[in-house]
Amino acid sequence: MKKICILFLMIGLLFSCGNKTKNNKTANLAKTEVAQQPNIIFILSDDQSWTDYSFMGDENIETPRLDKFASESLTFTRGYVPTPLCSPSLASIITGLYPKDHGIYGNDKVYERIKEDRVANNKNRAEAYKPIISAFEKQTTLPDMLKEKGYLSFQTGKWWHGNHKIGGFDDGMTHGDPERGGRHGDFGLTIAREGLDTISNYVDVALKQKKPFFLWYAPFMPHTPHTPPARLYEKYKKKTDSEYLAKYWAMCEWFDETCGELFDLIEDKGQMENTLFVYVCDNGWRQDPEKGTYLKESKRAPYDLGIRTPIMYKWAGKISPKMDTKTIVNSIDMVPTVLDILDIEKPDNLSGISVLDSKSINERKGFFGEVYAHDFDTVENSMYYNMAIFPPYKIIVPNPVSKKDEVIQLFNIDTDPFEKNNIAESNPEVVKDLQEKIYAFRSK
Repeated sequence: MKKICILFLMIGLLFSCGNKTKNNKTANLAKTEVAQQPNIIFILSDDQSWTDYSFMGDENIETPRLDKFASESLTFTRGYVPTPLCSPSLASIITGLYPKDHGIYGNDKVYERIKEDRVANNKNRAEAYKPIISAFEKQTTLPDMLKEKGYLSFQTGKWWHGNHKIGGFDDGMTHGDPERGGRHGDFGLTIAREGLDTISNYVDVALKQKKPFFLWYAPFMPHTPHTPPARLYEKYKKKTDSEYLAKYWAMCEWFDETCGELFDLIEDKGQMENTLFVYVCDNGWRQDPEKGTYLKESKRAPYDLGIRTPIMYKWAGKISPKMDTKTIVNSIDMVPTVLDILDIEKPDNLSGISVLDSKSINERKGFFGEVYAHDFDTVENSMYYNMAIFPPYKIIVPNPVSKKDEVIQLFNIDTDPFEKNNIAESNPEVVKDLQEKIYAFRSK
């Protein structure tokens, strides 16, 4: 729906302009009309449980900078990603699509693994992944969509899908060349662990050209290797007898510190008031206290410890801060929300919604999740689980072939957020309804 708005300028000239009416824009957006195009920064944590922040209730991990950020943001404590593994989750964040639609199901395409021959394995992996990258290059990403508004886009940190230009970025840290060690970020993985100078330089480029920018900040943190600064490790060693927990907790605070450094950098360059920050974690992680890996109910698992994350939106003076503990949102909403703010028409293939659209938020009943093999092939061969999250219920449906020994699980995630009590047998009608919803979702 269009409306004609007439602006009388002080110099007496009359202009007319077309504006898309935002009848359903929530009060969370302080101004319906966007006077300027904000810079946009996506902050992505890597392998961190939704519980592992001070503001989410953890009593051991200290995250003061993210706590402050959460208090200044439209913060959804019940956010989700559609899949609990790095590469497909990041692909969903940058495209706004479910894995079944963007075609990245796992971290690696199935390839021949040769024991104790790393060179051969890297070559085989790269060859198998080439068609996946070629197919992904045809997807429209957020940086592609932002070009019509004159944005520069920069990539730092984790990036699985070849060269940064595959994602539509103008510049970036990841070359993606498998012959030079390219797989999931290469040079990009140094960001934050070795400082933020590259980001500072990118921002300076945008300021010099007087263009708004989109920044992908996806540091390799708190992801393994858990190598925190000694000062932080010593701090957390006093809180636990487990060296593995101490290192992981220290990594979470180190990541928090780097987010603070990013906020300070943007503030120092005079861009804090004109920057939209969006925070999400790619997938969950529950640290095993006995060894340096994760517990099976977290990463790669269909449980909330694998797919739940706080999701936060901050634009000072434009988005009103609120701690929302009830509304469910998804990382596939991040692209539609940005498009809504910039008045860019949302592509028909995006099923996410703008979290600033109160009508859409209120009408949404739920969304879906998918879990595939780490080394994936076709959907049929690689599918492990389908999920439907329609509060208060969440259903986990195992693949009857690859997970033939498992049963359907149904949880009331309002009262049982850690999914301890399977209530599928006592709620057959709910199970049937959610299975039908999954079937309709898969058939699209």
